[in-house]
Amino acid sequence: MSAFAAVTTGKGIGAIAVIQVFGDSAERIVKKIFKPIGKKPPTFESGKILLGTISEAAETIDQVVIGCEGPGHFAINCHGNPLIVADIMQLLQSNGAELLTAEQLLTKIFSAEKHLNTIAFEAKLTQLQAKTIEGTKIVVNQVNAGLAKRAEQWLQGTASLEEIKADIGQILKDSETAKLIIFGCTIVLSGPPNTGKSTLLNFLAGRQKAIVADIAGTTRDWVSAQCRIGPFSVELIDTAGLNETTDDVIEKESQQKSVEMLEKADLVLLVLDNSQTDNQLDKRVLEKIAVKKILTVLNKSDLPAKFDADKLPENLANTVEISAKLGTGIESLLKKIQIVCGVIDFDLHTPVCFTLRQENLLKQLQKAKSKQQAVSIITELLNAPLSV
Repeated sequence: MSAFAAVTTGKGIGAIAVIQVFGDSAERIVKKIFKPIGKKPPTFESGKILLGTISEAAETIDQVVIGCEGPGHFAINCHGNPLIVADIMQLLQSNGAELLTAEQLLTKIFSAEKHLNTIAFEAKLTQLQAKTIEGTKIVVNQVNAGLAKRAEQWLQGTASLEEIKADIGQILKDSETAKLIIFGCTIVLSGPPNTGKSTLLNFLAGRQKAIVADIAGTTRDWVSAQCRIGPFSVELIDTAGLNETTDDVIEKESQQKSVEMLEKADLVLLVLDNSQTDNQLDKRVLEKIAVKKILTVLNKSDLPAKFDADKLPENLANTVEISAKLGTGIESLLKKIQIVCGVIDFDLHTPVCFTLRQENLLKQLQKAKSKQQAVSIITELLNAPLSV
């Protein structure tokens, strides 16, 4: 006999939190701590919704709604105060439930649903991580259409191995865009000191996150903020400006952190000062961003222009003029960000892979030397058992 419990809503303070309890002894534990409203004894049948309180001894912890999700599976909907959630979790543990993470618990629950193929199983887990509604839709669409449907067509159809491999190439390419929508996009603001990177971050984030001043080098460490751009959630990172040389120990450390942030970027906004001459490009920065998606932002368009954009290297030639101070050109910037990232008009029904397991199997499939080997890999893609 066993029971497992986990909080399956996000961390932090919210109006409602959901605690799921699952296992052979889940009903026994829930009955022990739950007191229904009214005199009639509750019926813990699948589909029932029960209103009452969670209590420890004679002390009420919270009023709750319990959903009977299925045999041995209950969802306790309580108030989202973290202290209340912690008290209920501790009470469940003291009554014999093993506490798990949301992913661990849902893996156990979904593995009991024998009708799910592996992609459907992974989709349910990945929905917990999706940053936007669009990201959730992409994942859900892979279950009965998308990747699952395409894999079934490979098994049942007459496509040649070379045609399947070409198909996979497109799926892997589309997956890079889909992952930005599902899991979020990291955009790093880089460039020389005092080009307006902090002002731009503050404008996009809608609140004061970075210190802004007219003194070059004000930002000495990286600052981040979250915002929404089109269909994806974005983490904006404002880095310290990079100089060719510096003898300041703290400045060197700040610049090393800037380099580290550049390495994790999905997109680099190279912010240059449009009111200054064209000697603003740091060789070290150019080396670090050479393989990245780059959008060059010519800031301070409210001042007389002195920068010659025609002298920019080819990989920096995609430019947009803005004034972060006045907010002009921002709509053009946001649109270009989406274009560079490939999310403009991205079809949410596009077949994509969204887990490392799927990606690795598709890459193996690209290297398959026979149709028989390909069939084996495709079957594993659809129906491989996942560990609980």
